[in-house]
Formats: sequence, structure tokens, C-alpha cells
Amino acid sequence: MRRAIWTAGASVVVLTVAFYSLGAVSAEMDRVVLRDTDPKVIKTGAAVYDASCASCHGTELEGQANWRIPEADGRLPAPPHDETGHTWHHDGDTLFRLTKYGVGALINDPDYASNMPIYEGVLTDDEIIAVLSYIKSTWPEDIRARHTAMENRK
Repeated sequence: MRRAIWTAGASVVVLTVAFYSLGAVSAEMDRVVLRDTDPKVIKTGAAVYDASCASCHGTELEGQANWRIPEADGRLPAPPHDETGHTWHHDGDTLFRLTKYGVGALINDPDYASNMPIYEGVLTDDEIIAVLSYIKSTWPEDIRARHTAMENRK
């Protein structure tokens, strides 16, 4: 009898630990983690950025002129991704969702007009994360540290 109770108790402990461990893994998988110190990821991100992003956001991440002023069609020019822009004010999850699903989906407005392409089905999740990691790797150290601190508060 004692052995059966001990076995049942041990099973409950094992199942509880497994449940919480799986939950932690699942939660971690849902969180985008930029890898701005990984040379391989940065190299991949730079190549994907050059091929998919630089035509609008600039080869030096400088964005388009007057990026805060809507154009005649009401759409905003591409913002810079260097330290002069606002990219670093957003966490990795937000940047990832904006890139993959578009601004309209991010702000829950399917009618929002934007020149920003939706990259779902065009770039893989790993390529999007690599691009965002590359962008972050170019920021001055103090801005990278502020971004990392913001990410860690999540």
C-alpha cells in the first residue's frame, strides 16, 4: 500500500514538473529573441536585408527622406532602422509581427494602407529574426543595451 501511494505521489510530481516545463518551453518559443551577437545570424540577416529591405529602408538603414510625413497617397515613407529611427523603441515580438504580418494586422486595422510588404510566406521566421538581429547589431552599444533591457522586462 505504501509503495502504491509513493508511486502515485511520485507520478504526480513528475507530471507536474513536466507540465510546467512544457509550459515554459512553449512560452519561450512564443517569444522572439533577437540574436544580435551571433555572427552567423548577423551575416544571414545582412544578406536577407540587402535582398529584401534595403531598396526601401536604405543600404545604410537610413530610411527614406521625410519618413514621418505622409506622402500624397497618405502612406508613410520607409523609416530608418538605424539609431535615428524608432525601430529600437519596439520589442522583438512587435518587430517580428510587423514584418511577418504587416502593420494592418499589428494594429488590428485590415484597411490600413502601407507600402511595407507582408513577409509571411516570403521569408522564413528564422530569416525575419536574422534581419531584425542584423539591424539591432548595427545600433550603438547604449541603444542595444536599452533595447535588451526593454526585452528583459517583458
